[in-house]
Amino acid sequence: MNNPQEIQLRIHGMDCAEEVRLLKRELLPLVKTEERLRFDLLEGKLTLTVLPHEATEGDILAAVERTGLRAERWGDQTTAQSGVSFWDRHQRTLLTAASGLFGLAGMIVQLYATEQDVDVPVLAIALYSFGIAAGLCMVLPKAWRALVSLRPDMNLLMSVAVAGAVLIDEWFEGATVAFLFSLSLLLESWSVGRARRAIAALMDLSPPIAHLRDQLGNVTDVPPSEVSVGASVIVRPGEKIPLDGIVTKGASAVDQAPITGESVPVEKEVGDEAFAGTINGDGLLEIETTKGAEDTTLARIIKMVGDAGSKRAPSEQWVEKFAAVYTPVVMGIALLVLLLPPLMLGGQWGDWLYRALVLLVIACPCALVISTPVSVVAALAAAARHGVLIKGGVFIELPAQLNAIAMDKTGTLTLGKPAVIDVVPMHGHNEDELLMRAGALELNSNHPLARAIVEETRRRGMSFDAAQDFETIQGKGASGTIDGKRYWLGSHRFVEQRGQESPEVHEQLQAMQGAGRSVVVVGNDEHVCGFISLADAIRAESRQVVQQLHDAGIKHIVMLTGDNAGTAKAVAKEAGIDEVQADLLPEDKVAAVERLVQQYQFVAMIGDGVNDAPALARASLGLAMGAVGSDAAIETADIALMSDDLTKLPWLIHHSRRTLRVIRQNIAFSLAVKAVFVVLTFVGFASLWAAIAADMGASLLVIANALRLLKS
Repeated sequence: MNNPQEIQLRIHGMDCAEEVRLLKRELLPLVKTEERLRFDLLEGKLTLTVLPHEATEGDILAAVERTGLRAERWGDQTTAQSGVSFWDRHQRTLLTAASGLFGLAGMIVQLYATEQDVDVPVLAIALYSFGIAAGLCMVLPKAWRALVSLRPDMNLLMSVAVAGAVLIDEWFEGATVAFLFSLSLLLESWSVGRARRAIAALMDLSPPIAHLRDQLGNVTDVPPSEVSVGASVIVRPGEKIPLDGIVTKGASAVDQAPITGESVPVEKEVGDEAFAGTINGDGLLEIETTKGAEDTTLARIIKMVGDAGSKRAPSEQWVEKFAAVYTPVVMGIALLVLLLPPLMLGGQWGDWLYRALVLLVIACPCALVISTPVSVVAALAAAARHGVLIKGGVFIELPAQLNAIAMDKTGTLTLGKPAVIDVVPMHGHNEDELLMRAGALELNSNHPLARAIVEETRRRGMSFDAAQDFETIQGKGASGTIDGKRYWLGSHRFVEQRGQESPEVHEQLQAMQGAGRSVVVVGNDEHVCGFISLADAIRAESRQVVQQLHDAGIKHIVMLTGDNAGTAKAVAKEAGIDEVQADLLPEDKVAAVERLVQQYQFVAMIGDGVNDAPALARASLGLAMGAVGSDAAIETADIALMSDDLTKLPWLIHHSRRTLRVIRQNIAFSLAVKAVFVVLTFVGFASLWAAIAADMGASLLVIANALRLLKS
């Protein structure tokens, strides 16, 4: 009878932490504890656990409506997709644009009237009014709710600021504040929208069909969601693997970069594990599924991105916290200034009304409010000029607070593609001869190691023809005829199977593989001709960047990678990394980041692959290598280094600290000006026009100070 009921709702307009706070305020009296409320900002989803005697669905919907948001049942996909009108999708954008355009039009009309020695004309007032109404259309309901509940917030602060400007006929100032605040809310909404598109990018990794083999051997194409655990699926060359499973037939090289981040394809044969979303090479595989579509590694990645996004609630802006005290105090003081002197001291009502109005005007937080977004916009613009894409003001401040940084290896510290490191000839062969024979065998192959070998031969200016009678040995190597003699190349395992592994060859191979290298062995029917070792080349600037990060005050730098321990340690040693964690799946990276957050509080994660997306979302600050990074990583991250230049990372930390200094200077200056005029108001030396001039002057000065950030 009292079994808890789970209710899932789609919340239209839930785009930021502010809406979450409003919903919690209305819903907590119904569900009693915050643990029974789960918010997914990325999906706009609210999940509640309620007891039948506590609240009905109608009570919950009514509580949501009181916040100014709209709710509906989560499962109604028809309503969610086709029922959303153009206005619902673009309301915030259209209102912000209208606010800016009407404000601009009002300013033009007012400037023309000023030239004709006319006060603010009615037409300008009408245009400003439309601009203010558009800018505050989505704010006023929340401001009213904050007022009646006696819990002032930023919405009420903005509404009071605009009302104060209008009250003393500063229409342009009121319209400007309304537009800037609407613009800041729009940018935050866009940021969440980008994260939602990241989920869609992850979903695209999963193939739409699976080739299901039945017990009679017939193959039919079905959606992966219809494949049961234990079924057999066929994966053809070049296709994505639809479900997690175990290889039961065939051998092939599988590109696991989307899931594990490994820099080179992994050879798969019977008994090996395969992951959904990874890409099959040139072999035919048959896989026995071990997990359903909803429980694959890829599905867990998608879920983790959503979970991490909903867990990480942005810290409230300082101005919002300040407003909770500042607004009621100022309004209370203004009211006392209006009432007490006439009632208790026999003062003139007109005189003290004027002083109260002056106090309200100078207390209007226009300079305080305008200075912060201008500082942020200037900082974002300067960062963009340096190839650093920052997705909103909240993320410009976080780099200044970082204590630890976690880095992916492949594509971040390294270039993300293999390169020839060593050429080791044996039995009388030389380097050029060994490379040319390997190049002739690999000339027409698309394997990443093959392309790296051919690229090295071209770099050395070598020319040769492709091997004749070329034959691919699935999952092992290749062979062909060069100058009338048969040659082969392949892996360590292939050498063992051919019976040509001498103690010397074994020792050489073990040493190279222990150093984290991929090794291609070249030989003929008589002996092993030599080895070509390859590795993911480290970026030239990696070691310098790690040192600069330490110099900037970063206490701990750790590498998190899906690659093997040998490869990871070799790269970490070369780059000067403090700690290495290797052989990690996406969920392992998330766990590692969570441990770092517990230890160091403010932690950044930088990566480039889909497998990094959950960890990027879980970190205090997610950074993506933009030019080579996957769409999912770029969209999930808070900041993208679009030029793939790691030196921008220490630059970003210093830029963030400078931005914070400018913001603090502006806040201190704005409050100091207001404090001076408050004192002047009480002693009767402040006039309304002086208050207006001081407020506008302070606004201009803090804006000018903020624009210095453009020169960063």
